[in-house]
Amino acid sequence: MTIQEAARLGIKGDAIRKRIQRGFLDHEKGEDGRVDVYLDTTQDAPIEALRDRVSYLRDQLDQEREIRTEESRRHDTIVAQLMQRIPELESGASPEARESPQEAAAEPERESLPGSPDASPQTGSQRPWWGKPRR
Repeated sequence: MTIQEAARLGIKGDAIRKRIQRGFLDHEKGEDGRVDVYLDTTQDAPIEALRDRVSYLRDQLDQEREIRTEESRRHDTIVAQLMQRIPELESGASPEARESPQEAAAEPERESLPGSPDASPQTGSQRPWWGKPRR
């Protein structure tokens, strides 16, 4: 078969010429300069299996793209909803953030932990456990 006939089977003419040049395809050059190539027809079954596999993988890729698009939309919706709440959160308008002055005054003072910036200095008799001298 000629290069043009082989190209109709799905292989580009340039690819066939390169394969001939590299010695991967059997060929014969006629006196008129026409090149005939010999294709192995026993490869039809593996080629068809590969085409089926490619088709399956394309379907899988399309499904994954749809899932990713859906997840992206969901993500964008969540972000948009959160962005709408920013002014509300900044102004303290949420019920949890609102506290009356009476409730704030009624809350007992919290004791500061030793070693914290607002802790009172330790006296010699009140050393923390980590400051005990070793014997």
